[in-house]
Amino acid sequence: MFRRLAVLAATAALAVTGTAVPARAATTACTATAGGPRCQVWTGTVDWVPDGDTLRVHLDGGKATSQISVRVLGIQAMEQHVYSPKPERRRGDCHALAATARVEKLVKAGGNRVRLTSLKAASVSGSRPLRSVAVKIGGKWTDIGQDLVRGGHALWLPFPGEWAMDGIYHAAAKQAAAAGRGLYDTDACKPGPAQNSGLTLTVNPDAEGDDAQNLNGEWFKIHNPSAAAVPVAGWWVRDSALRRYTFPAGTVVAPGGDLYVHVGTGRDTATRKYWGLTQPILSNADPANHSVGDGGYLFDPHGDLRSWMIYP
Repeated sequence: MFRRLAVLAATAALAVTGTAVPARAATTACTATAGGPRCQVWTGTVDWVPDGDTLRVHLDGGKATSQISVRVLGIQAMEQHVYSPKPERRRGDCHALAATARVEKLVKAGGNRVRLTSLKAASVSGSRPLRSVAVKIGGKWTDIGQDLVRGGHALWLPFPGEWAMDGIYHAAAKQAAAAGRGLYDTDACKPGPAQNSGLTLTVNPDAEGDDAQNLNGEWFKIHNPSAAAVPVAGWWVRDSALRRYTFPAGTVVAPGGDLYVHVGTGRDTATRKYWGLTQPILSNADPANHSVGDGGYLFDPHGDLRSWMIYP
């Protein structure tokens, strides 16, 4: 009962975002790179941290009783299911609570004061303003999203139209993966199953022709280099957003074989599965239009990230 009430209360609290964001804001450089874009900027005080990619903030200049839920730009933490200002009451997927704790630590080190930036004031996720969030520690601004991605606490998640930090987060994600930090520690949640199978994941984000007209041209491919079959029922693949495809009972990757998940519709076979989505999900690398790539991820039933492809 407590869990259900906590979820309902948190959901209600997170939904009360309103439109408290000022129509006009000052501007600042989005990044420290010379000649980069300029972002709109707001400041405020954090009330509490619901999860690893959401903060409750009272904006400077707002009503004393008003707060907004800010969705941190450029990242996706693992899902938390029970929200509470009290850490002992929280529940969530593997790695979720560690991400929340990391954000809390950074916010506390910054005296609960935050700087919020975005290219567009109107950028939202649902009803939550999308903002890059930074805290000043030791006289220097620390970007929370970059810290979480670099530490393996969150996946890099590109948002259309908000590209200012994408190159930085892309590099941070590759650093975390190469070092096996956080999410990229393949047995951090629990060893197994098939821990030594060496499964690899490849994604094809750019289908032939128009991606929207060739959904099955976008795919995830799991390769099994081992000499033993690997059952993957209950495993799942995802892009950097919350969408996931979970493998049904009886799914096996044959020795030396491949298993595909196509984004569109079709008839499942032993080696090809169909997600059934109605639009492409993998961002194409298109530097001319500020798209620097994306990622695909394979998780086991324990919540361990077992293989990934961050591209390009």
